[in-house]
Amino acid sequence: MMKYWSPVLLTFFSLTLSAQTFRPPAAPLITIDPYTSVWSFGSELNGSATKHWTGKPQPMDGLIRVDGKTYRFMGAPSPVMKTILPTAKQAAYLARFTTVKPDPNWWYKEGYNVTNWKQSPAPFGTKDRNDAMLKGGTEFQTEVWYRREFTLTATDFEKPTLNIFHDDDVQVYINGVPAFDCSPCYTGDYEFKPISASARKALKKGKNLLAAYCKNGAGPGYIDIGLADEIAPKGNDVIQTAKQAGFEMTATQAIYNFEAGPVKMKVRFIAPLILKDLNMVSRPVNYVVYDLKSTDGKTHQVEILNSVSGLWAVNDASQKVEGKKESQNGLLILSLANTEQKLLGKKGDNVRIDWGRAYLATRTADAKSSGLGAPEELVRSFSKNGAVNVGETTSANADTKSMGVVLADKVGSDEKSLHLMLGYDDGYSVQYFGQNLRPWWNKDGSKTIGRELQNAETDFSKILQECEATDEMIYNDALKAGGKQYAELCVLAYRQAISAHKLVADPSGTPLFLSKENFSNGSIGTVDVTYPSAPLFLLYNPVLLKGMLEPIFYYSESGKWTKPFAAHDVGTYPLANGQTYGEDMPVEESGNMLTLTYAICKAENNIEFAKKHWKVLSVWANYLKKEGFDPANQLCTDDFAGHLARNANLSIKAIMGLASYAKMAEQLGETKEAAEVNALVKDFAKKWMELADSGDHYALTFDNKDSWSQKYNLVWDELLNLNVFPKTVAEKEIKYYLTKQKPFGLPLDSRKTYSKSDWIIWTATLATDPKDFEALIKPVYKYAMETPDRIPLSDWHETVDGKSVGFRARSVVGGYWMKVLGKKWK
Repeated sequence: MMKYWSPVLLTFFSLTLSAQTFRPPAAPLITIDPYTSVWSFGSELNGSATKHWTGKPQPMDGLIRVDGKTYRFMGAPSPVMKTILPTAKQAAYLARFTTVKPDPNWWYKEGYNVTNWKQSPAPFGTKDRNDAMLKGGTEFQTEVWYRREFTLTATDFEKPTLNIFHDDDVQVYINGVPAFDCSPCYTGDYEFKPISASARKALKKGKNLLAAYCKNGAGPGYIDIGLADEIAPKGNDVIQTAKQAGFEMTATQAIYNFEAGPVKMKVRFIAPLILKDLNMVSRPVNYVVYDLKSTDGKTHQVEILNSVSGLWAVNDASQKVEGKKESQNGLLILSLANTEQKLLGKKGDNVRIDWGRAYLATRTADAKSSGLGAPEELVRSFSKNGAVNVGETTSANADTKSMGVVLADKVGSDEKSLHLMLGYDDGYSVQYFGQNLRPWWNKDGSKTIGRELQNAETDFSKILQECEATDEMIYNDALKAGGKQYAELCVLAYRQAISAHKLVADPSGTPLFLSKENFSNGSIGTVDVTYPSAPLFLLYNPVLLKGMLEPIFYYSESGKWTKPFAAHDVGTYPLANGQTYGEDMPVEESGNMLTLTYAICKAENNIEFAKKHWKVLSVWANYLKKEGFDPANQLCTDDFAGHLARNANLSIKAIMGLASYAKMAEQLGETKEAAEVNALVKDFAKKWMELADSGDHYALTFDNKDSWSQKYNLVWDELLNLNVFPKTVAEKEIKYYLTKQKPFGLPLDSRKTYSKSDWIIWTATLATDPKDFEALIKPVYKYAMETPDRIPLSDWHETVDGKSVGFRARSVVGGYWMKVLGKKWK
């Protein structure tokens, strides 16, 4: 269910949407940047602990006490994970392994002869992964089978669970019984995974066997497995569960409605990501608002506890945190920080920030009490006394220390509203070619987080109005462009697309908007992540899109990148010191940079951005003139699908890039260059139609007529008025695509049934008939609302069963706005 708070629209949306189900795979709660990004992984806010987008617990607990009776409305008591069998990260162990395929029916069973298998230390992985994780282990490249024997003295476990890190596909057996199978999929770190009921029963006293197979499809590979007993938390019998009566979502807000005895409570998590305002995009402060009202006409004493775990300030639970409590200008401010501040000390994908400080603040007048201490003690104290006067400032493991604030008021039939703020001050956000850069909001180092919290409090009412105006604009723009389901997809994607970036200023003061390639490889400033995310920012603030391209331009213009095509990235987040991805994408990235540069010029209605970078744009255009039309065997943005030669869609990208370059040349007065490139583009388009033609559609590659693919790159032809291809090309493709749909969307191409939802929306935008657009969007909406994977939206999914294949919380969902962009620019 979705609702907008404009008084004019309130009744309309309540009537049309209130009875319908809007069920995102996960709900964004606090979304500041790639590091401070906390979500509810499920439908019920009090159904599980809140988590970082990576899936690691970052608990935020919420309890309401009404006339002495306590209800939980947010988070859940965390289970204790007691080690049964340690992973290699916890304790060294040896295992038998082979990289030669064994008997498929027997290798995992007891009694199988493994005398010819080697015995080596775990974990097993590619060299880069092993070195990064444990500085050791045993190397494998593509496939590995391993067996580990262990002894149990007891089997009276509560809930045996795998503690596993696998990259990529995995099959696990316990005593010959299938325990866990995940293909295609991977984890980016150690995660607890359930094992089958039959495998739990197979555990026995004495000797046991754990056997595993891991297949590494591409990039880093890794496998290490242990066992843990998941023990349910105790001592929460006196705390009832608040009834969740509804969920709503807008572009900037996640809204939950609860019933706690005779009191109704609306909880709003508000991220003021106002794209037109760089200071709002950068300000590291979100709000939690509590709207309260009595349902029985009586007045009730209400207290609300909101606590935040020390895990918000560290990478993992083994690190220690210390707390601080202070008052400034009418605000009560609590904070937690890692005791070891290693600034910009970690890089990588499945990594959380472990420097800077996490903040929880509210008006002193609204705070009944506050405290720092063990999370269970804060809950116990609140439940018993309605207060948390705990003042521990000593350091402790991050998962054993939280900070909490209690808000209190008398609540009757008139609605009361209380709020607090959550923030994070990272000090320095990224390293940019050797220089540490501060966040945009404090780019000159003259601001303080205390003052920023104060400004956020002072401007609270004004900011809420701006958020509501943004919510209304985002929904209505998308509704007019593509209908209700499309609009809801855009709402779902908004916070994710923006908060997967960090806004900083380069040494000259130019905005840099650096993306993190979440659960992909952790790259920073990846061009083929910028490319799909571009429509949202072209629409609402092209300055941010320029901030994505500037690092790539600088990389070449400074002489640090000397190849005649655009780089793939500028490093691994948060260190932007040069490309770290292992392979180039020459046609892909050069075509992206040329097309997006012209798109920015169109959005700003001037040619200045192209003029600034014309020299290097010409270098990349010259490369595409020679190598772009019939691409050699290379990767494109869909690198998970592998190398591909003569890629017809990649050829379109090169053609669009060159056509964009010709338009820019015309506007810069380079008439000779423009004429020559336009002639080349016209020739390329004619040849493309001949080589790719496969009767009722166009092929995946020029040399395979029995294939097909989404030609999503063609969308720029009409959008930018390039007019390279006749409209019949898109018409023929759309007609064919409608015959290839699966229950959860249009496959990417004829090789596999998986797809990318951003590309489906680009492809759907090619349709001239709204019914065709809606027909292509409907299965994507079904995927978003029905996927069994309760994680931040994954852009790479299976169209057969709606399961995530990989990736999550990525900025590429900014591409969902392609239809809106097309309508606006027409």
